Amino acid sequence: MAIGSNLRDRFANLKSARARLTELQEIQAPIRSSFIYETDPVGCERGAPTFFNAVVEFDYDASPLSLLRQLREIEEALGRPGKHPRNVSRLIDLDILYFADQIVNTGELQLPHSRMTERRFVLEPLADIRPDLILPKQTETVAVLLARLPASPSVNRTAEQW
Repeated sequence: MAIGSNLRDRFANLKSARARLTELQEIQAPIRSSFIYETDPVGCERGAPTFFNAVVEFDYDASPLSLLRQLREIEEALGRPGKHPRNVSRLIDLDILYFADQIVNTGELQLPHSRMTERRFVLEPLADIRPDLILPKQTETVAVLLARLPASPSVNRTAEQW
């Protein structure tokens, strides 16, 4: 799962989201967490502040749609409106990247995430925790997919620690 924030205290927003995840009954420990990356906004409004992005991975004992609903509740509890416009600055953004080897394509959820393999700000933190993972619909590891992306000075590991 990807976590992102580009408003107010971005680090505190990421930490709060991860803390709330640990409270979900269906999540099984451990929660594996990437480093935190500071990244330029992609597709956001002009002048949008930089993001803090990270990836966390955990086992979940319910359906992907159940997880999606719980993530939306966490976002709202942390101050993100339920009807937040796409691709604008946000306090918190929680996205399911993949759910084991499941492929889901509904109006509400697409798994694996449709653009994750094109985004360094997703693959770089994912490679921190699962470089050898082969995602559904892919034949190569996360590390290989990341190596194929163009280098980007706009994705930088921060000194912030979880």
